[in-house]
This record gives sequence, C-alpha cells and structure tokens, in this order.
Amino acid sequence: MTEFSGVSHVALTVSDLGQSKQWYADVLGWQMLMEGTDENEIAFAFGLLPGGTGLGLRQHPRGSGDAFAPERTGLDHVSFAVDSRDDLASFGSHLGVKGATYSPIVDVPYGSVLSFKDPDGIALEAFAPIAG
Repeated sequence: MTEFSGVSHVALTVSDLGQSKQWYADVLGWQMLMEGTDENEIAFAFGLLPGGTGLGLRQHPRGSGDAFAPERTGLDHVSFAVDSRDDLASFGSHLGVKGATYSPIVDVPYGSVLSFKDPDGIALEAFAPIAG
C-alpha cells in the first residue's frame, strides 16, 4: 500500500471566487499562484498558505448556492496545525481584527481548537496539540 507523506492540498467550492480569494489572502495569508477556468468552466485559484499547505478555491458555474453544512455528507471541516495554544490565542486576536467569525478556544483532551468560518460559512479550525 502507498504511504502518504502528508496532505498535498485542500480544494474548497466557494460561491464568489473574488470574495474568497480576498478573504483567504487577507485573513489567512494565502498567496495565490495561479488562477483560470478549467475545461468544465470551473473558475479556480490555487495558492499556498503560510507553512506551505496548498489551498484551491473553485467556483462551479452551476453551483447549488446551498449554505455549507458539516452535517451533509462530504467535508466536515478543514483543520490547520499550529504549534501551541499561545499561537491559537494570537490567531484568535488576528481573526477578531479581521472581522472573521470565530469561536473561543476549546481545550480538549488531545489539544486545543479554535474554530472559524470563511465567507461561505465553511467550517475551518486551527489546532494545537497538547505540549509534550
């Protein structure tokens, strides 16, 4: 069996590519590398988040317009790793300055989580493992 060495990238379907490109760049520091329209008329933009994680944004021409719902089969959320709970607190302050929707840090037995949402309500989180 092939062993995966990590996640190559995450691609998210968005309702407004322009709005999402700006939000991900402004709030998460996403650096766009390329954009265009593919053979299926899907407008896309691909770039990197700080730390090197690839993030693709895709706007389908016949998108449903449905609101994101983690209960629906498919994506529940995307979690980005940070090194410490202090990093989560700093990130929470950053989200507040940017006007992003987010929840307070939640401590769980295996670490700490800060949940937030993009302009389409897609569930995102930053996660810090327990310091060991």
